[in-house]
Amino acid sequence: MNAVLELAGVHTHIGAYHILHGVDLAVPEGQVTVLLGRNGAGKTTTLRTVMGLYAASRGSIAFRGEAIHGQPTPEIAQRGIAYVPETMGIFTDLTVQENMVLAARAARHAGELDRARLDWVFGLFPALRKFWLYPAGKLSGGQKQMLAVARAIIEPRALILIDEPSKGLAPSIIQNLIGALRELKAQQTTILLVEQNFQMARALGDTVAVMDDGRVVHRGAMAELAEDEALQQRLLGLSLGAHQ
Repeated sequence: MNAVLELAGVHTHIGAYHILHGVDLAVPEGQVTVLLGRNGAGKTTTLRTVMGLYAASRGSIAFRGEAIHGQPTPEIAQRGIAYVPETMGIFTDLTVQENMVLAARAARHAGELDRARLDWVFGLFPALRKFWLYPAGKLSGGQKQMLAVARAIIEPRALILIDEPSKGLAPSIIQNLIGALRELKAQQTTILLVEQNFQMARALGDTVAVMDDGRVVHRGAMAELAEDEALQQRLLGLSLGAHQ
């Protein structure tokens, strides 16, 4: 399986703090790779380093075989990589429509949005059609998360990095997100997902990488980790079965 994204020996410092200690990670094309680990393990820092929001102090990051470490974030995004941060990153004073237009590189106004693509997004997240002209700040938490994901997919992307999309959401909204991400995967979109909800991780993940203390300490099939409670306890300090 070809890797669309590869990190080799990546170190990241944030001020005086050494956060990533030689991360090695390969993200297979067309699959969902789930990044697991305890709080503070380095998962979010890994995503932000890929996007150039933090500079790698050592090591290499390649997207489709071409080095991207050291490049500005806009150039990395132009390659077809989208990022949905844990904070969602939406503009609360703008309408849902304005948020979507800003995310679409090929559109200067709503009339230039790809109508077929927009209808597909509305099919995944019907609430966005209903609240199209509402300020994004007035949406519920679940609706804001839908908007954050919708912004990332309003144009086709080769790779989407998503940081804890289910955090704080009701189970029904989580199921909606699972369905949307499954549809993306069916279209051969590659996803690197940081997720603490193990039901969601198990439902979506093809491969898994577990981080601890700024390193990847385990790589393998998600199904294998989900079936091995002893391995779950050793790597994560808990059982996935308790979170179904």
